[in-house]
Amino acid sequence: MRKRGGRIGPLQTITSSVASGFWDLTTQQQQRGALVWAGLTTPDVEYLVVAGGGGGAYNGGSGGAGGYRSSVVGESSGGGASAESKLSVSAGTLYTVTIGAGGGQGSDSVFGSITSTGGGRGGGDAGGGVFSAGASGGSGGGGNGAGAGTANQGYAGSSAPPFAVGASGGGAGAAGSGGTGGAGVASSITGSSVTRAVGGSGSSSSPSAGTTNFGNGGQGGQLNNHGAGGGSGVVIVRWSNSFPAAASTTGASVTYNNGAGGYHVYTFNASGSITF
Repeated sequence: MRKRGGRIGPLQTITSSVASGFWDLTTQQQQRGALVWAGLTTPDVEYLVVAGGGGGAYNGGSGGAGGYRSSVVGESSGGGASAESKLSVSAGTLYTVTIGAGGGQGSDSVFGSITSTGGGRGGGDAGGGVFSAGASGGSGGGGNGAGAGTANQGYAGSSAPPFAVGASGGGAGAAGSGGTGGAGVASSITGSSVTRAVGGSGSSSSPSAGTTNFGNGGQGGQLNNHGAGGGSGVVIVRWSNSFPAAASTTGASVTYNNGAGGYHVYTFNASGSITF
C-alpha cells in the first residue's frame, strides 16, 4: 500500500492578521468596492464655466457677457470674486456638460452642479418711442437703464437714457462704462492666458458679435440698425495628471500635459458629458 505524504514540523496557524502597511484580502475587496484602491481614486477638479453672452438690441444697447465661474487656484471668478472651491467628483459617475448659446438673452452653461448664468440682452427700441433697459444676467446688458449682473459671476451694464443706443454690456471683470464694454477675466486653465466674458461695447454702424466660445456680449445697433449676437459659452475642466484620465467623454477636446505637475485638460465647446 502506498503511503500518503506528510511534513516534518508543526503545522502553521492561519490567522487573519497581516504585516503592517498591507491590506488582507477582505480589506482589499472592501476598498475596491469603495473605489479607494490605487488607480481608482478621483481628483478634486478645477473648472471654468462660462455662459453664453447676451445679444445687442435693435436700435439699442449691447449685451452683457455670460456668467463666469472658476475654481482655478490663484485666479479669479467673475464679479470680483475669488476662485471657488474645486469640485469633488465620484468615480463612475457621468457629469453632464451644457454649453450656453450666445445671442438674445444668453443661455446658461452647466458642468454637473455648477451653473453659470447667460448674459443679459441689451435694451432697445420697444416701439412707440419706448426704449427698454438692459436685461439682467451673468453680466447685465446695457440700455435705457442698466441690467444687473449676477453675484460672483459678472457686473452690470451701462445706461444711456433716454435712448438705449450707445449703452455697453457688463463683463465678468468690470461693469460697462459709457460705450466701453466691461472687461473680462483672464485664465490660464489651458496653459495659456485667455481673456473671456467681455461685455459688448457701445453700438456702432456695424455691430459685431462676441467672439465664439468666449461668452462675450454682442454689440448693440445704432438707430435703424440691428444688434449683434453674443459669443457662445465654454466649459473647461482639469486635474493633476498624477490621477487617471477621464473614463469617457463626449463633446470634449483633450489636452494632456505629461510633465511633472501637469494636467489632464478637457475643453467643451459643445454640449457633452464626462465620466471620471
